[in-house]
Amino acid sequence: MEKHMAVCPYCGAGCKLNLLVDDGMVIGAEGIDGVTNEGELCLKGLSGFDFINDTKILTPRILHPMIRREKGGELERVTWDEALDFTAQRLTEIKEKYGPDAIMLTGSSRGPGNEANFVMQKFTRACIGTNNIDNCARTCHGPSVIGLMDTVGSGAMSVSIPNLENADLIMLFGYNPSASHPIVARRIVKAKEKGAKIIVVDPRSIETARIADLYIQIKNGCNLAFMNAFANVIVSENMHDKAFIDAHTNGFDAWWETIKNYTPESVAEVCGCDPDDIRKAARMYATAPNSVIGWGKGVTLVHTIAAIACVANQIGRDNAGLAPVRGQNNVQGACDMGATPADFPGYQKVANPEVRAKFEEAWGVALPEKPGLMATECFGAMKDGRIRGLFIFGEDPVRTDADTNHVLGALQSLDFLVVDDLFLTETAKLADVVLPGQSYAEKEGTFTNTERRVQRIRPAVEIEGTRPDTWIFTEIMNRMGYPQPHLSPAAIMDEVASLTPSYGGISHERL
Repeated sequence: MEKHMAVCPYCGAGCKLNLLVDDGMVIGAEGIDGVTNEGELCLKGLSGFDFINDTKILTPRILHPMIRREKGGELERVTWDEALDFTAQRLTEIKEKYGPDAIMLTGSSRGPGNEANFVMQKFTRACIGTNNIDNCARTCHGPSVIGLMDTVGSGAMSVSIPNLENADLIMLFGYNPSASHPIVARRIVKAKEKGAKIIVVDPRSIETARIADLYIQIKNGCNLAFMNAFANVIVSENMHDKAFIDAHTNGFDAWWETIKNYTPESVAEVCGCDPDDIRKAARMYATAPNSVIGWGKGVTLVHTIAAIACVANQIGRDNAGLAPVRGQNNVQGACDMGATPADFPGYQKVANPEVRAKFEEAWGVALPEKPGLMATECFGAMKDGRIRGLFIFGEDPVRTDADTNHVLGALQSLDFLVVDDLFLTETAKLADVVLPGQSYAEKEGTFTNTERRVQRIRPAVEIEGTRPDTWIFTEIMNRMGYPQPHLSPAAIMDEVASLTPSYGGISHERL
């Protein structure tokens, strides 16, 4: 039996594991001593490997390319060359007839990894000539990225997962780690065992509420009112750090003009909680030596949360800061790699002429300056004819997006739909071209977890018929007339590092 080091492809914790391989098949998994998991794995990491071997329990793996030669026809098996030629030809026809902005592409925040997302956004911008690329991560953790970029300059956790257990207080706001990130929940339990205080603010009676020192069960829809009152207590009771505010923030006086109106009594009815509990929570948070606020993806008042951390000087230390925990394994990485409509890799704005000039020089082509369509806009654009072609990479909007009938109608109105995925999903069943990609267990690359830790993945098995996503995109780019050499994943990361300050110095060799 062989052991191959990997990174779990499920939640954003980034747990290290070994895949156990016998006779070319993954037969088990075991935790190893990664920084975030220290040898532990949850049930998903321990047991969620069956799909790699195509067990056909639910949906079978796609093991060969397929095309639909005409609308209403059946998908039929073809060679890779035929599928790639057909894809390149149809995309080129749409680009020439309607312009590059008539095509939309997606990245993927799941198993494909950083290198695949980087090449996909390069394919979108340098080959197609549009910024119409988005991924589900921008939708779910978009408020955290934008809110934290605005307030503290980086759209990510400011503390690490291991250091959670060394905090003096952890406040969970609309976040249920036991269900979504069990290894993170383990750190919170350890913090409790070390003497940390736990505050849970949530409409639900979540597992962590059972060990909380203070559990406040609020009503749905009152998040902003609650946190404004929380901030009001910190300032009105003189628990704010005036020196830190003067040295490191701006706009405090204007902010306070709004916050001063939100007393705990004024929000008690809308929040459905005791005003004294709001005061108690604020006092515990502001006076602890090191406090962390963690929140889930349904929470959108990120400016307010970041402001509270700054006002109370609970930020910028190893055990004090902000913890927006990502959902899927490469949510942070997909957005870092520029699989979003307004950003090059590293959140460098496509509208910035200096940034654009840097990428134009590197890629040898003029690049569009107008931000592209967001995922939430693209289905309406399909229905009204602005989007004619769609290339979906590792996502299934028929299953995951709101209003399934709207999504189905939009996809069915397209001139051309390509899906690169592991399975014949509900979305892939509508495609004109289906391309079988590779899972995390079959490829070389990196994932970036919720705390911004970049980790390598390595191939453990080979699944006949599949191809690396980077190879697929490169082949189509060349067939469409953009000369893109086939690069190894290590060479792709070298290109990422050369163009992306936040990834500067990262290489596969160093990792």
